[in-house]
Amino acid sequence: MQDHQAVKDALSRKGAFGADIDLDRFDEGSKESVVIDDLESSDYKKYMERVGVVADEMDRAGTLLFIDNAPSHCSTKPQEGLEMMSLQQALKAHDGLRDYMWKAVDPTKDKYTAKSFLEDADGYFIRVKAGHHIKAPVQTCMMLNTDKSIQNVHNIVIVEDDASLEMITGCSTSHHADDALHVGVSEIYIGDNAALTFSMIHSWGKQTGVRPRTGTIVGKNSAYTNNYVILNPVGTLQSFPSATLGEGSSALYNTMCIAHEGSDIDTGGMVYLNGKRSNAQIMSRSISMGGRMCARGRLIGNAPEVKAHLECRSIIMKDGGSTSAVPELEAHVADVEMTHEAAVGKIAQDQIEYLMSRGLDEDQAVSMIVRGFLSGSINGLPQELQNQLNDAIAKANLGD
Repeated sequence: MQDHQAVKDALSRKGAFGADIDLDRFDEGSKESVVIDDLESSDYKKYMERVGVVADEMDRAGTLLFIDNAPSHCSTKPQEGLEMMSLQQALKAHDGLRDYMWKAVDPTKDKYTAKSFLEDADGYFIRVKAGHHIKAPVQTCMMLNTDKSIQNVHNIVIVEDDASLEMITGCSTSHHADDALHVGVSEIYIGDNAALTFSMIHSWGKQTGVRPRTGTIVGKNSAYTNNYVILNPVGTLQSFPSATLGEGSSALYNTMCIAHEGSDIDTGGMVYLNGKRSNAQIMSRSISMGGRMCARGRLIGNAPEVKAHLECRSIIMKDGGSTSAVPELEAHVADVEMTHEAAVGKIAQDQIEYLMSRGLDEDQAVSMIVRGFLSGSINGLPQELQNQLNDAIAKANLGD
């Protein structure tokens, strides 16, 4: 049981990283559902598809869309072993779910988690039952649609023993909701001998505040991959998800960010290697194009025979911007193998000159180098999502 007074006290607790956001500046987002049966004909199609959520729902096992603080669309294709619904619906359907909640994320962590807990926020619930492998990806979309409002959601994903799932979750802001705040708490529970790939593509407004809070608990001999991509301008974004690994399990965090002028982005990941022979990688590629970019990574070795590597690479493209890498390694047993590599710099002049000698002008050469830097930054993406990502990189404003 959670101490409600302790959670209330946390409403005044600032986040450990990132700019502080005054929650009282925003109204509560609508909790009334805007029901959308056909995504292809909806006004939100273009916002969804730019974050990897396909409106035709082809090659998807299911789709769940939230607009502000209420579910608007939920569909699943006939298949065994997959449950998708809103969290509030799931709490009515599963008596023990509330006792299961708030084990992967501490509601007293900061004001954002406290707000989600005290408001009993809705969100999506996705469960893969033991022994089932969902062949097509599940997709979710969180849409901010009201200016000066808070989208406050709490998501639960459960992949049971001997099961697997791929998720694509896109978050976006409609054109008239630029100055708004997204608070998203996500708890992920992966059983033994299971696998989850969780890919997030975000596209917000130039004034949007974004505060995701994600915790993952991984069972024995299981694999967790977390991919995070943001290529478009955002006001302030701070995210530092964590994973706790069991024996023989693995975690891979891939992050790709562009900090445009006016954007303040602070991202990263933390992994607790608590199980014997567990392993982890945290890989980050980022570019400052006049904005502030901070890439963090922390690996904590708590068991023997663990292996972990952390790599942060960043390019600064424009004076006035800033970029920093904060790699941390921490070990509590002797038998660990943990390494890190960080690099911050500019594009090499000889690379630019070589491409110019092949017929490109300087802007074209710089753009090509930057696109190559980004496009190779995430390994193991499903081909369809990789194609969408390459298209987004090609369309991004990279100075050409």
